[in-house]
Amino acid sequence: MLLHEVIKEFEYYLKISNKSNETITGYSKDINAFEKFVEEKYNGPVYIEEIKILDIEDYLHSLKLRKLQNSSISRNLYTIRSFWNFAYKNRFAKENIASFVETIKVKRKEREYLTEAEVKELVHNIDHKLISLVVETLFYSGMRISECINLKVNDVDFDDKVIRVINGKGGKDRNIPINKDIINKLKYYKDHERPNKSDYFFCTEKSGRLSAPYINRIINDTVINLGWSKHVSAHILRHSFASCLIKKGVNLVHVQKLLGHSNLKVTSIYTHTNLDELAQSIDKL
Repeated sequence: MLLHEVIKEFEYYLKISNKSNETITGYSKDINAFEKFVEEKYNGPVYIEEIKILDIEDYLHSLKLRKLQNSSISRNLYTIRSFWNFAYKNRFAKENIASFVETIKVKRKEREYLTEAEVKELVHNIDHKLISLVVETLFYSGMRISECINLKVNDVDFDDKVIRVINGKGGKDRNIPINKDIINKLKYYKDHERPNKSDYFFCTEKSGRLSAPYINRIINDTVINLGWSKHVSAHILRHSFASCLIKKGVNLVHVQKLLGHSNLKVTSIYTHTNLDELAQSIDKL
């Protein structure tokens, strides 16, 4: 079977497996780039059984020559492995050759985040009332930006004081208690400011909803006006939520549940420490 045909089957599988749009787009981009590489290498379409381990290694080496970071190369390898795992399980390939390719070591970077004081300064300086509320909600809930902009009116339950994230990443649902500092702001927005024309909780009169690029653009413009050197986006607010909770001693498992992580190891990246904190820990002995 042609590699191109198996890729189409893989992309269809991703869609019916309830993967997020971001995941589908990322996987599709990576595996199609690999297809383009091998077709240029062999000067035409190739069958999946013709591809060898060396072809994958050559592709990864080409990414290195383009000076891509190890994290990007590792992500490409992860996509290729996912693709071959799918192809092998569904008998499009006789062997899962990608499983033999050596894992790329990636040095984990400290996740950038904002302090509570920085978040409050950011919110105060955003010259857009609705986006200011969205930014505050992102920080006090830990939601992904996609989860936030897709909230429906009925997902924000003021009686039970919870935000219900429906069909989050991985198709999982979760409830997030509404923080006391924003519940009255959200209720006032819903009762007095929100247009009634849309089912989405956060919406504008013109379009009936908000977009992630629009929110990030306003955040970025505000950060530039503040003269900050930090890169700040809607996703950084999610990091900030987790990091601030952990610094205040909140149990890591509780943070995991609030974020909607299936693996505690993923949540553990938010356990930032500095030399002063390490020194204080040593002195407790």
